[in-house]
Amino acid sequence: MSEHQKRPPLDRDLLSSLVVHQGSLWRRLDVVAETGSTNADLIARAAAGEDVAGSVLLAEHQTTGRGRNGRVWSAVPRAQISMSVGVPTKGLPAAAWGWVPLITGLAVVDAVADVAGIDVGLKWPNDVLSVGDGRKLAGILAEVASPAAVIVVGIGVNVSLGADELPEPTATSLRVLLADDPDRGALVVAVLRQLQRRVDALTAAGGADSGLVDDYLAKSLTVSARVRATLPGDLEVVGTAVSVDDQGRLRIDTGEGVTVVSAGDIVHLRPV
Repeated sequence: MSEHQKRPPLDRDLLSSLVVHQGSLWRRLDVVAETGSTNADLIARAAAGEDVAGSVLLAEHQTTGRGRNGRVWSAVPRAQISMSVGVPTKGLPAAAWGWVPLITGLAVVDAVADVAGIDVGLKWPNDVLSVGDGRKLAGILAEVASPAAVIVVGIGVNVSLGADELPEPTATSLRVLLADDPDRGALVVAVLRQLQRRVDALTAAGGADSGLVDDYLAKSLTVSARVRATLPGDLEVVGTAVSVDDQGRLRIDTGEGVTVVSAGDIVHLRPV
């Protein structure tokens, strides 16, 4: 039996019954066997006139998954969570939209702790890293769909990838960290529940309140570290990351003042 066949498929009906219900943010959940990019699919559905707010799309195999700055990768079938969700913006000020990928990172961190029992941390703006060695466990990509203003958030979590299947030396997986495979379905449910909790709180507060900022800083592996931010045009900002502002932007103290950079500004962010 191949490694692919050993990995169980996601149960769409079970997942729907657990997350799509009265009072839930999530209105529809679909699982497809294969697609190029779940983010691209949700954005295309929105462009065709569908209301994708509250939609969840999972792929067992994502062939051209997209990261920031156009980076592309192909996943191992059934070895990851490859999921995109439509986060509604009703009641959420546009100035707070930059916090949506950050709260998604927090949702992944909390879900991994709930399901796998391990602590992971956040690299601003969109990566979930192993605390011990700084290897990447999960990535997040947020895009605004049009014509309706819905934030489509892509979430990729390495679950059962073996050490020889990881896409690069700087990556890791829950199998590598645990020497075991957590249930992907349980992790999907935990991520969606934690993300709803964070979206509801962000919307109710009209943005990031002090409690959210404190939660983020407690899990941040970037804030208080020396960093080198590469911007378009090969511009660089080097200094100490001191905080995240109310728009989700990173504040870097260069020694000559504080420079604020947004996720859209960054080409690379690396430790010094």
